[in-house]
Amino acid sequence: MILGIDVGGTHTDAVLIENLHVKRKTKVPTDEKNLLNSLLAVTTDLLKDEQLEKLERVVLSTTLSTNAIVQKKTDRVGMILISGPGLPPSLLPVQKDSVHIRGYSNHRGAEMAAIDPGEVVEASRRFREKEIQQIGVVGKFSTRNPKQEGTVRDLLEGSFQHVSMGHRLSGHLNFPRRIATTYLNESIWRRYNTFISQIQGFVRDQGINVPIYILKADGGTFDIEHSREFPVQTILSGPAASIMGILSMARCRRDAVALDIGGTTTDIALFADGVPLLEPFGVTIEGHKTLIRGLKTRSIGLGGDSRISVTDGGLQIGPVREGPAYACGGPCPTPTDAMIVLGLTGIGDASLARKAMEDVGRQMGMGIEDAARAVHEETCRIISAAVTSMIEEVNNKPVYTIHEMLEGKKLVPKTLFVVGGPAEPIAPRLAELLGIPAQIPEHAEVANAIGAALARTTAEMTLLADTEQRILTIAEDGYQESIPARFTKADAIRIGQDRLREKVKGMGAREEDLEIEVIEDMEFNMVKQFYTTGKNIRVKVQVKPGLIAGFAAGGKP
Repeated sequence: MILGIDVGGTHTDAVLIENLHVKRKTKVPTDEKNLLNSLLAVTTDLLKDEQLEKLERVVLSTTLSTNAIVQKKTDRVGMILISGPGLPPSLLPVQKDSVHIRGYSNHRGAEMAAIDPGEVVEASRRFREKEIQQIGVVGKFSTRNPKQEGTVRDLLEGSFQHVSMGHRLSGHLNFPRRIATTYLNESIWRRYNTFISQIQGFVRDQGINVPIYILKADGGTFDIEHSREFPVQTILSGPAASIMGILSMARCRRDAVALDIGGTTTDIALFADGVPLLEPFGVTIEGHKTLIRGLKTRSIGLGGDSRISVTDGGLQIGPVREGPAYACGGPCPTPTDAMIVLGLTGIGDASLARKAMEDVGRQMGMGIEDAARAVHEETCRIISAAVTSMIEEVNNKPVYTIHEMLEGKKLVPKTLFVVGGPAEPIAPRLAELLGIPAQIPEHAEVANAIGAALARTTAEMTLLADTEQRILTIAEDGYQESIPARFTKADAIRIGQDRLREKVKGMGAREEDLEIEVIEDMEFNMVKQFYTTGKNIRVKVQVKPGLIAGFAAGGKP
C-alpha cells in the first residue's frame, strides 16, 4: 500500500492506494497554524482498521516552500559571490546582504586566482553582526570546479546554522540563476527542516516505519532526509502533484489543458501529445529565475473560496481568500456561494449562500440569481482567459515536454481536464468558453494526492570531462576524478548513467523505476597553435519524470 498526501493551502487531501487502485480517500481543511493536525486527521481516517505492515511508503506534496517564498516568510540570507571578471555585480540578483570576494576559476575550471581567507572572515563577521544565520556561496564557474566554493564553506564552518553551495543545486552554468536558486534554498532551509523534523516525529508516533518521500517541481520524488539539503526542489510541488494525478487518471494522447481548481488558486498546465510540458531551464517564482527544472504551470489567485467584492459596479474575484465560503461559515461572498445558489453544488447552507449573493446583487443593482450568474460567469471568464494567454505564450517559444523538445510544435488543445473541489460546477462553462470538451477524471477531488503517491523518484546529473587537463567533474555531487587522455563521450555517458543509478537508489528509487536517459551530450575539440590538444565533453543524464513501474499513464487508480 502507498499513502499519498497533498498538503494544500485550503485542504489536505489523502489517498490510500493498494495494488495501484484507490482503496480509500479523504479530504480535510488544512490547519495552516499546525499542519500536523491536518496530517493526523487524514492518516487517522485512512489507516484505521488497516494493517500497517502492508504500507510500503508515504509520499507528500506540500505548498510549504512555495508559500514561504510567495508570502515573504523567508530568512535573511548572506550571499558570498565569487564573480571573477566580466560581469558587473549590479547585473546579478540578490543585492542585499551580498559580498563579492576575489578569486575565480575560468570557464574550463582552472583556478586563476585563489580565495583570500581574510575576505571570507570579514564577510563572516559582517553577517554575524547582522544576526544572519543562513549563508549561500556561489562561484561563476563552480560547476566546472567546485573547489573554491568548498574552500569558502570550510572557512565558515561552525559559524552559521547552514551553508548552501551553488554547484550542489545545479550543474547549469547560468550564474545569475544559480545565485537565485542558492539564495532561495537557504532562505527556506530553516522553516523547511523544522517541518521535516515534525513529519518524521509524527510518523514515528503513528507507528509508521516506511520510507517517506517528498514531491519535487519536476513531478518526481526524493526521500525526505535527502530533501533537507535541497528544499528549493520542492517549490511548486502542489501544481506538479495535480499534473501527475491527471497523467495517472486520464487517457490522453493529444494536446490538452489541465486545470486544478482549488479553494485559493487555480493551477493551469498543458500537455503536448499527452505529455506534460517542462520548464527545462528552471522555473520562476516571485521574480526569482531559478535553475530548478519543473513542470510548466501557471497559478492564478482565483478559487472556489476567493473573496468577492464590488467596485464601481464591477466584480472583483480574488486573489485573496479570507476563509471558506459564506455558506460554510466564512466571512464573505465567494464563487462557491454563487454555485450553491445556481444549484451547481449542494454543500453548505443554501440560505447563507443566498444571503451572500443578495449582498453582491444589491451593490450591482440585480437580484440574487442574476448576481450568482454574474459571479459564476466572471469566475469562468478569468480562468479561460488565463488558459488562452498561457497557450499563446507557449506557442511563441520552443515546446519542451518531460521527454523531449518538440521542434516547431504548436499546441492546439483538444481536451480540457478539470480536477479539484469545484471541478463539476465549473467545467461545463469553461468547456464552452474554450471550445474544448471537458473531462473530469475519477477521484478528481483528490488528484494531487494520487499524483504524489504514484510519482517515481527523479534526479539529474551533469558531467564535464576535460581530456587536456585529464579531469572529470560532476557538479551536483561536488566530485572530481582523474581520467585518461583517451577518455571519450561514451565513457562519460556510461559513468553518468552508473553514478546516477547509484545516486537515485540512495534517494529511495526502486530499480524498476530507473528510466535513465541522456538529455545532453556535446563534444568540442580544444585547439592550440593549429593542433588538437584535447576534448571538452559535456553530458547530462536524468531519470525521466513519470509514474511508478506497473502503472501506465491513463490507468484507473
